[in-house]
Amino acid sequence: MTVDAGAAARVAAALIFAATYAVIAIGRLPGFRLDRAGAAFLGASLMVAAGVLSLPEAFSAIDMNTIVLLLGMMIVVANLRLSGFFRVLTNWTARHARYPLALLSAVTLLSGILSAFLVNDAVCLALTPLVLELVLKLKRDPVPYLLALAMAANIGGVATITGNPQNMIIGTLSGISYGRFAVALAPVAAIGLLLTIALIAILFRAEFWPAERLSASMPPPRPHRPVMVKTLLITAGLMIALFLGVVPAKAAAFAGAILLLSRRVKSRKVYAEIDWTLLLMFAGLFIVVAGFERAVLTPSLLGRLAALPLSGGPVLSLLTAVLSNLVSNVPAVLVLRRFIEHLADPARAWLVVAMASTLAGNFTILGSVANLIVVQRARAQHVEIRFGTYFRVGAPLTLLTIAVGVLLL
Repeated sequence: MTVDAGAAARVAAALIFAATYAVIAIGRLPGFRLDRAGAAFLGASLMVAAGVLSLPEAFSAIDMNTIVLLLGMMIVVANLRLSGFFRVLTNWTARHARYPLALLSAVTLLSGILSAFLVNDAVCLALTPLVLELVLKLKRDPVPYLLALAMAANIGGVATITGNPQNMIIGTLSGISYGRFAVALAPVAAIGLLLTIALIAILFRAEFWPAERLSASMPPPRPHRPVMVKTLLITAGLMIALFLGVVPAKAAAFAGAILLLSRRVKSRKVYAEIDWTLLLMFAGLFIVVAGFERAVLTPSLLGRLAALPLSGGPVLSLLTAVLSNLVSNVPAVLVLRRFIEHLADPARAWLVVAMASTLAGNFTILGSVANLIVVQRARAQHVEIRFGTYFRVGAPLTLLTIAVGVLLL
């Protein structure tokens, strides 16, 4: 490659990278119907077309461990949802949460605990309509409970590698075991869930004080018991395997494959529950970032960047949180990868990035896909969660939880 050709490749890679991340930050390409997944796929194609990467190099840039892990977890959650498991939990909550504060606590803990082990976006997709139905039947203000659902999903997702997509990427890139990851970050999630309950109860005092006894008759759940029992047993086995050190992608792939082997649930019903666009976005972003790294992030540049004071918890947390709110948490994690590899303690830095990138999702409505799922599903039922209402809770909660994370890590 000549000097001119090399310079042209660097310029092309930088422009493609910047344009792709700009569309991801905005959410769509103005004047076109291109969404985030399409932007990532287009950016990946342009990296190959511009000669930054060859087609085999582009294929090898896709981290199949992350893709397979996410796909396997999506299949598990899809089976839980199709079996009626989430409705059973919601009905149990309706029977036992007799006061508004108890209901808020139950929604927060339910969302947080499920999100700790399952993908938080999928948990919000399953729980939002059920929680909304319950709260409206009780004639309560749905907004604080939906805020708790979204924020707890983000916070609960901090706890494990399978809690959210960016943690899955971090788990693959860092090599940190499932158990070590959980031991380090589960306490942050636990404290964060308690802070969520306290902050919402304080900021929505009219909803929770004085206490009023609740009563609502929910339609009896009609779960598909054989499917639910099978899925719960396989999910339990999956979690045990993960804590025993089985490679997460291998464990999740096996669990998903066994669940597809069914005489009761058609595979196409499971496929309909999977977020294929998210998988496409991941694959495209891996290629876009690989092209940018190869053409722009030269060893000398990385050496200079490694000398910056990024290894400190507060600085790295702030950088990650800001970047996550600018371009979303998954792209932020991918672009930080090469910087973290050159730090003195990359494992600790990865844990800080996992904590900050996830908790930063609570700062605004646009901070995470989980938030958008809750807001959009609520709007479909004529319940509006305004940007300012969310920010009034989300901003202080983000600052408090990240501060807790920095102290504990």
